[in-house]
Amino acid sequence: MDIADIATREYVQVDSDERLAKVRSLFDRENPKSVVVTEDDEYVGVITERQLLQSHVEDDTKASRMVQTAPQVERTANVRDVARMLVEGGVKLAPVFEADRLWGVVTEDAILEAVLDNLDVLTVEQIATNEVTTLPEDASVGRAINRLRENGISRLPVVNENGRLVGMLTTHDIAEFVVQRKDRTTRGDRAGDIDRVLDLPVADLMSSPVATVTEGESVREAVETMLENDYAGLVVTPDEDDDLIAGILTKTDVLRALSYTEEEHMDVQITNVALLETISREEIVRSIEGTTDKFAKMQVQHAHVRFHEHDEKLRGTPLVQCQIRLRTNVGQMAGSGEGYGAESAFHVALDTLERNVLEQKGMRADEEYEGQLLRKLGEL
Repeated sequence: MDIADIATREYVQVDSDERLAKVRSLFDRENPKSVVVTEDDEYVGVITERQLLQSHVEDDTKASRMVQTAPQVERTANVRDVARMLVEGGVKLAPVFEADRLWGVVTEDAILEAVLDNLDVLTVEQIATNEVTTLPEDASVGRAINRLRENGISRLPVVNENGRLVGMLTTHDIAEFVVQRKDRTTRGDRAGDIDRVLDLPVADLMSSPVATVTEGESVREAVETMLENDYAGLVVTPDEDDDLIAGILTKTDVLRALSYTEEEHMDVQITNVALLETISREEIVRSIEGTTDKFAKMQVQHAHVRFHEHDEKLRGTPLVQCQIRLRTNVGQMAGSGEGYGAESAFHVALDTLERNVLEQKGMRADEEYEGQLLRKLGEL
């Protein structure tokens, strides 16, 4: 299946000279995943809602200040390859080109809709993320924003003092609330009003009850729920208890599963590859393989390395967070770390991963599942 079959020529577009105030209003009014930025009708990049939420840039700033690169794909590109590009680029949309001209866009939703019939071969438990960042229900919105930024995520399950799920707070919830507050205040009152927003309890903004999916349900059922309700992710609960958190399943997790390969060497995906400067993709792959080779009983089916850049810098080098997650025959293994620059952060995360593997190597083996998906998706 080629991307031409599912790409669209309908998308939200702004000029690079447009004020961010208008861009923010577009997100509020049309609720796109990303907007395409052009200059003299030439493609420049994209702006995401998460970028706007995490930035302190004033409304009068030009859109060009916030442009983020996105992988450019040809109309004849393979669906599996594009799924990988979206994951590694950390974006929800990719521009589609024909003869070096912007033809349209393809979104993660369009890809998931196209492969929906193939997703019943997987259960939620097999591809969901087990490590979940949560927030206590008495936390403030300001604390929630900091946690979203620190972890480079877009949603936070909210739990009570017993660790039970009571709500969900997303970047969209916060952005929508802030826009509404701005519309009700004058310019002179806004600074104090935003301060009051940061002090609000998350219970005032979170969604409750929370949409969940059980570990035993098929990925197809989960994706159908996400598409029908415009959810980017679902909290995963044990089959026997619907308010305990067993993990989280996002559309990105599903795209990642779609892009698994049958190559003999380990399949490694890297999100936010643009942050790699002093270390290459090949060095990352070799380092992970060298670590996992130390554990003969652990067979790694897939590795995901994710980088996230913080605002803090040291002599011009940004503080970077690295998260490594392995899917193995003995369950999921993970490690994370921070350092100035991607290379430093990666090695800290790799050391953490090795310690975690040593502690968890006695875990019960999961059922093999990757081959099922690959066989069924062979025609994509």
